[in-house]
Amino acid sequence: MGGSGRPPSPPYVRTRPGVAGAGLYHVRLSGLHRNPEFLKYWTASAISDVGSQVTALALPLIGALTLNATPWQMGVLTASGTVPIVLMGLFAGVWIDRLRRRPVLIATDIGRAILLSTIPLASVLGVLRIELVCVVAFFVGALSLMFDIAHLAFLPSLVTREHLVDGNAKLEVTAAGAQVVGPSLGGALVGLLGAPFAVLLDALSFLASAFFIKRTRATETPPARAIDRGSVCAEIREGLRVVRGQPLLLALAAASATMTFFGRMFNAVYVLYMARDLGLSAVGVGLVLATGGVGSLVAKPVTRTLGIGPTLIVAQLAFGLTGLLVPLAVLFPNVAIVMVVASEFGQWMAVIVYYIDAVSVRQAITPDRLQGRVNATMRFLAGGAMPIGALVGGTLGGVIGLPWTLVVAELGMLLGFVWLVLSPIRGLQVLPPQTPSLA
Repeated sequence: MGGSGRPPSPPYVRTRPGVAGAGLYHVRLSGLHRNPEFLKYWTASAISDVGSQVTALALPLIGALTLNATPWQMGVLTASGTVPIVLMGLFAGVWIDRLRRRPVLIATDIGRAILLSTIPLASVLGVLRIELVCVVAFFVGALSLMFDIAHLAFLPSLVTREHLVDGNAKLEVTAAGAQVVGPSLGGALVGLLGAPFAVLLDALSFLASAFFIKRTRATETPPARAIDRGSVCAEIREGLRVVRGQPLLLALAAASATMTFFGRMFNAVYVLYMARDLGLSAVGVGLVLATGGVGSLVAKPVTRTLGIGPTLIVAQLAFGLTGLLVPLAVLFPNVAIVMVVASEFGQWMAVIVYYIDAVSVRQAITPDRLQGRVNATMRFLAGGAMPIGALVGGTLGGVIGLPWTLVVAELGMLLGFVWLVLSPIRGLQVLPPQTPSLA
């Protein structure tokens, strides 16, 4: 799911008369519908999201069903896509701040399409192995890292500040719709064509995304001239210093790191658990994951009665609590599917609510010249925990079993909300102003 940021000190705690933050998701909703450039970008995002959801299901199914991977191998596969965050996350932020963001988005889309095409090709040639799938996952993860950082930095150039929350919400609600369509379609395609060929859909979706982004026009602030820039290391240090010194960003980074570490531990064995312990087919796994998208679709209305700070705290707490239904399902085999579906619904609703508000806060307080580095630093601090969590999950799955690994992971995810409760975020009602010292 991306990074975030958040805790305010008193200057950030503001309310609008008679609104108390409820209007955040209601700011001129018609405005972006009349923005043709945003609509093209929104279309690109929607197409890519559906394809990505297919691959998010197909790659672990290739390992679990096609290649008969062990829990450890599944952990390595899950980690492969997130290791680039640790290896190049901070450098990616500097590169993004030195480049126009739109060309980066196009190039990374095309690169991911080419990489994913090697999976069905290898299958046809009879050389598909778990090692190849991990390598593809690694390089796709590297390009996705660049894309995600550029995407978060590009949106403030495409929409005005007053439409940031609305823009993020629209993109995330579309992603939620893809969470419904993608796994369902992916499960059907895997059952009909096999997992390797289902990946072809994602490759084609990235090409379509690149086409629409190429047609999108935005007023981007020119990158700093080479003569005016510091060294790469100096710019990395500036990004780290900004996040460390801004209480909103620091609290969000800590909460997200906790959530992603234990979340990846959970994901490393989740598909294996559903396929082996619960006996679900590829279609069944796809339908369960699709339920999460339905939960995400109702996330936006849920936030209308709360301010940003309380919403972030409640969302984090709900994310951990609803996930406990998954490992408990083994104890109640007669209603196991119902419990897993309910968990998927609740967790995705919570995480989308959290992500929309957290990213909007981060974009609002960060000036354009620092968007890439701040986004990359947040991704590094939060996402750096992903491969470690995945490897720990794969290891524990082989030692204590899949259900108990899921229990440990879910108990850990419950800790994420503590960072927010102990920070000024609990009093934040509306988007904070841009931090003057960062401009």
